[in-house]
Amino acid sequence: MREDDELIDVDEPAWPLLLQELSAAGVPVEVLPGDAGRGRASLLQLGVSARSNLGGIVLNCGGLLVDDGWLRILGSPRGAGLPGLAEVNAMPSALDPAWRPGAGLVVAHDVLGGVFALNGGDPREAGRPGEPGEILYFAPDSLRWEALGAGHSAWLSWVLSGGLQTFCQGLRWDGWRAEVSALDGRQGLSVFPPLWSAEARQDLLATSRRAVPMAELLGLYRDTCDQFDGSDPGFLGVVCK
Repeated sequence: MREDDELIDVDEPAWPLLLQELSAAGVPVEVLPGDAGRGRASLLQLGVSARSNLGGIVLNCGGLLVDDGWLRILGSPRGAGLPGLAEVNAMPSALDPAWRPGAGLVVAHDVLGGVFALNGGDPREAGRPGEPGEILYFAPDSLRWEALGAGHSAWLSWVLSGGLQTFCQGLRWDGWRAEVSALDGRQGLSVFPPLWSAEARQDLLATSRRAVPMAELLGLYRDTCDQFDGSDPGFLGVVCK
């Protein structure tokens, strides 16, 4: 475990350059105010440097709301609105050098309960695709993990350049921005018939949606995986109601 100052007081921190990238983003992005104490504690627990984009976000902001809140990239927020990286990944309340994020570190949720996670050191043992340090996506329309072929920084640049527009094609509907912007940071949209059903695949416009706690949505996905084939997608993040 590296010392606090070594992780935070660095030459060429990522945050100033990331702010420039955020200001030039191809999609709407809201930078939420952060809690400095939470940010320092989370950075030290993760053992990542402020030179990295992951470290810069965790240390300097409360999270990023991308595309009017469709995607919630986790940081260290003030208050209890949007959950923080520490909460979602069940980090210990006090520094624990033995703690590890297990199969992967959850870095973002989307409004449909999709999960973006940074692969851990042994994906094969965890039953996940991809390579160590690669971003994975747990897709709510397939209930499977997908390797995205990029690390955190490349994934973030892709998101900010508008990559979600193509990535989410077939999962968005007319008027989705109004529905998404009406949610709070701990809610997602439950779709019926569910996104993995033949009905939803054939005609998304025929589905209905309602706001539910994100915890309920993530729990539903794990339960459904178990009912379908006895598989367990593993950790999808903890979001208190």
